[in-house]
Amino acid sequence: MSTNTVNGGISFWYAQEGAPLPREPLPGDITADVCIVGGGYTGLWTAYYLKKAVPFLNITVLEGKFCGYGASGRNGGWLYNGIAGRDRYAKLHGHDAAVRLQQAMNDTVEEVVRVAAEEEIDADIHQGGVLEVAHTPAQLTRLKAFHAVEIAFGEKDRVLFGARDTAERVRVTGAVASTWTPHGARLHPVKLVKGLAAAVEALGVTIHESTPVTEIKPKHAITPYGTVRAPYILRCTEGFTANLKGQKRAWLPMNSSMIATEPLPRSVWDTIGWDGREALGDMAHAYMYAQRTADDRIALGGRGVPYRYGSRTDNDGRTQPATIEALREILVRFFPTTAGARIDHAWSGVLGVPRDWCTTVTLDRSTGLGWAGGYVGSGVATTNLAARTLRDLIQQDSGQAGPTELTTLPWVNHKVRKWEPEPLRWLGVQGMYAAYRGADRREAVARTAETDPLAQIADRISGRH
Repeated sequence: MSTNTVNGGISFWYAQEGAPLPREPLPGDITADVCIVGGGYTGLWTAYYLKKAVPFLNITVLEGKFCGYGASGRNGGWLYNGIAGRDRYAKLHGHDAAVRLQQAMNDTVEEVVRVAAEEEIDADIHQGGVLEVAHTPAQLTRLKAFHAVEIAFGEKDRVLFGARDTAERVRVTGAVASTWTPHGARLHPVKLVKGLAAAVEALGVTIHESTPVTEIKPKHAITPYGTVRAPYILRCTEGFTANLKGQKRAWLPMNSSMIATEPLPRSVWDTIGWDGREALGDMAHAYMYAQRTADDRIALGGRGVPYRYGSRTDNDGRTQPATIEALREILVRFFPTTAGARIDHAWSGVLGVPRDWCTTVTLDRSTGLGWAGGYVGSGVATTNLAARTLRDLIQQDSGQAGPTELTTLPWVNHKVRKWEPEPLRWLGVQGMYAAYRGADRREAVARTAETDPLAQIADRISGRH
């Protein structure tokens, strides 16, 4: 790690944009029609769509730090159509139901782009699609299988590229093939969350920041500054859910880390290509994700220390020097001409992982408690679909509307069992990612087309497949 590298400070995206001006905390006990706990993408999108649909609703958003402090302000800027749990939903509800869910996700990418334009949110959105590459024979086998499955779920416009066509898009050293979908875009996460918060306030929604919610009960959101009472209390806390009373084992806060280079010169980009500015990923078990930013940096992420004992979360996004070095090694392995590039920023954040790795949207009609999340890293777009689904569920419950296409999607009201208690939770996650990293190393050496057996076992035990 260079002595010039900024480590933490929430994220590179906030270093560019600056922290927002603080909003007032909750002034005391109040009432509302809907109380939303969490000022990230899920909470803000939900407030936006509810207020648009029913302008007279009194909606209050409570945020523990400031809007976008969590994953919404720290992610890799992938607006894409991936959704965690689709294959399981196909098994539980049938293939056609999962196809409907996938189509809704495809459409969600366009919906986010549409709203950003309508609300004049300049979030550096570039619709270059998503390119995922394979380096080894085993990765190639997985890539071809993944490509075929995506087509089977209705993505007929997905394209499979060989080594030459892949290099014409992005010259990733050693890439033997790739799969590309048009249903994706690169964006600046903080510009989106700041613009969305401003749009929500302009509609008349009240946002209270520096107001951590300690407990959620039917019709009550309890904070150190007072209690909000509302018929509907919506939990939109994703990776920070474990901080709430009684939710320690609900969703596991999985760590993901990122680095951002200095702006790269034209001479380096001439060796890389990447003129389409696709979101870039790979088929490793411990996978990476990257984007070419609007100011010509590479922002690249992956797993560092995957989980902190006891479901703890960090304060300012600092990450371990070993993780920064590991991400830099991936960067240089993909793009050798970046070897001399300065790493300007490194940071970490948490994402929410349910025990069965399935994203869910729920409204308990008997209590008025609702929640959405467990995005497993695919939340930039999924939060939007989840928010529109929560909107429709509340309108249906309150008698303002009937069932809709969204309320009948298979992820609605899906029940997930809790994670194991400690130390089993910590041991399991550490063991899982040790297995994945080892599998990636063995596949690179063995050069066989078969996925490493330990990775297959880790998938089954973890609930990923």
